[in-house]
Amino acid sequence: MTKALTGVRILDFTHVQSGPTCTQLLAWFGADVIKVERPGVGDITRGQLQDIPNVDSLYFTMLNHNKRSITLDTKNPKGKEVLTALIKSCDVLVENFGPGVLDRMGFPWEKIHAINPKMIVASIKGFGPGPYEDCKVYENVAQCTGGAASTTGFRDGLPLVTGAQIGDSGTGLHLALGIVTALYQRTHTGKGQKVTAAMQDGVLNLARVKLRDQQRLAHGPLKEYSQYGEGIPFGDAVPRAGNDSGGGQPGRILKCKGWETDPNAYIYFITQAPVWEKICDVIGEPGWKTHPDYAKPAARLPRLNEIFARIEQWTMTKTKFEAMEILNKDDIPCGPILSMKELAEDQSLRATGTVVEVDHPTRGKYLSVGNPIKLSDSPSEVTRSPLLGEHTDEILRQVLGFSDHQVAEIHDSGALDPPRKQAAE
Repeated sequence: MTKALTGVRILDFTHVQSGPTCTQLLAWFGADVIKVERPGVGDITRGQLQDIPNVDSLYFTMLNHNKRSITLDTKNPKGKEVLTALIKSCDVLVENFGPGVLDRMGFPWEKIHAINPKMIVASIKGFGPGPYEDCKVYENVAQCTGGAASTTGFRDGLPLVTGAQIGDSGTGLHLALGIVTALYQRTHTGKGQKVTAAMQDGVLNLARVKLRDQQRLAHGPLKEYSQYGEGIPFGDAVPRAGNDSGGGQPGRILKCKGWETDPNAYIYFITQAPVWEKICDVIGEPGWKTHPDYAKPAARLPRLNEIFARIEQWTMTKTKFEAMEILNKDDIPCGPILSMKELAEDQSLRATGTVVEVDHPTRGKYLSVGNPIKLSDSPSEVTRSPLLGEHTDEILRQVLGFSDHQVAEIHDSGALDPPRKQAAE
């Protein structure tokens, strides 16, 4: 079965997480992703957070599935020739260098467009045009500058970043959509274009409900926030709201049976208005269905702490899975707090390909995430990440059509090898 992006070739100049997330997703959909790496070094994450000596780290392997690797010294004249040939042969160039790096390499947009007018150049940057556009950005910086951290945590504590990589991987996902959109437009125009995704912008997009609340705040207090029920005044900016639900229905994380020893024995519980009467029956408070202090959502808002404390008395008598089974029968929205261990061992996630086992020639078997997006006519297959430079000669011959003599010349030029350090005189 033909995969969705079969025939699309990606020139991958990405590293670390944001860019590789994007190109890996495209590779899962069938694009031929050629990862260009520095000779002798490669993507810096190959050696970061290594758990097995002299083996590519999980940091690298889990972000670079289904790709081919070529090593290339782009400062070497022969290396520039190879890069020019790759630009001619590819549909998309993806990069997440610091500001201006591609220009300093000698390949600004104007030159790339002249070499291949159909080429799409996709870039991830920390910020868009403005006062910070030349600043470097990493995951937690993006979360802070995109509004996520200021609205995460409890109101009497520090701002917090989330464990979900919404700055890096989130922006990579945004860029992938931009690339596919540009490829579709090219079918009509025949021309390539620039695609950019700023990490600050990506985080703000994912935090849009908080921008919604910022505007609502100008017209009065945010009544679904816990502090409203506690009589604590709001300031002029959206506050941190702990584990309150962002959807307008009050929600909290509550203890379940075993919480004393299990840090994840909790469940998220939402007191959705349409199922309020069922909630009252489940927790053993049928009188609340008609009591004026509890019957209507507006009456419940000042009493949320009391209400959730009573619900927690019930959840503490059940494991998180027992509680979920009972609550789901009545369509009461809830979800157990699942640890990474539980997710790794979840057989349903294995069956759908959301969690996959991959075999690597030096690491052996390891778990990774699979494609979270499922297409009915384009199943994804997760193959291992490439060894450094593993496909160099294959790409030179099969993709670029270089002869054995040309390949030998390129090897002799040093374009595929680490730059030699000159001895001090």
